[in-house]
Formats: sequence, C-alpha cells, structure tokens
Amino acid sequence: MATDVRKPDDAYLSFWRERHICTLTTPRPDGSPHVTPVGVTYDPEAGLARIICNKNSRKVANVLAALAADPAGARVAVCQLAGKRWATLEGRAVVRTEPELIADAVERYAERYQRTPAPNPDRVLIEIRLTRAMGNA
Repeated sequence: MATDVRKPDDAYLSFWRERHICTLTTPRPDGSPHVTPVGVTYDPEAGLARIICNKNSRKVANVLAALAADPAGARVAVCQLAGKRWATLEGRAVVRTEPELIADAVERYAERYQRTPAPNPDRVLIEIRLTRAMGNA
C-alpha cells in the first residue's frame, strides 16, 4: 500500500520509530542487488532516510559507483519488517561526509536504537532523498 513519503499516517511513522533492524539494497556495479542489514532513521519532514556506516563498506562503494554513472543518486531501498508488518522506503542515495550531518545522523540513530555508536573516524552518511514509501504498518 502506497504512503505519502512526507506525510505518512501515524501507524506508518510509529513503525519507523520502533527499534528494528532494516535492510538496505544498493546496486552493485554489474547491476545486481546488494542487500545488507543496517540501522535506518526516517525523517518525513525532510523527505530523507539516513544510514551511518563506514566509508570503506561495500554499500558506500556501490552508492559511489552508481553516483559516478548518474549524479541524481543511486537508486536504493530500505525495508524493515516485524511479523506481518513491513515498510519500505525508496529513493536516491548520496554519500555525505560533512561532520555536522554525520553528527546529526548519529543522534537520530541513538534515539531510535537507544544506543550511541562508538566513535568512528571513518564514518560517513548515506542520505536517501525519498521518492516512494509503501507498506502495511
């Protein structure tokens, strides 16, 4: 069921505020999907999803490779599920390295997942400008 990315209903938004591990699907350079577990935060007001990760990860390499081919961003999806409830966010991803954006993303992660990640000088932010939301949450 489609949901407005910027104005999700209360149940959908509430589901994205619960503590759930998600998956991120990025395109490999050969076009095949790469799926990996991640923590995701959803910011409907900004129309963004955020993932903090290591700059040397495969997911970051995939996003950067896709960006080289299409400056609009890598086409990605994040998904979470719990029992019969599920929610997916799709959009265009970029890699951000600005310290203030990474710090904000770490704060959002700590709030959602109730733990502050250890400091990591190699941390970057995958920022997804959302284009579609769906689910049954």
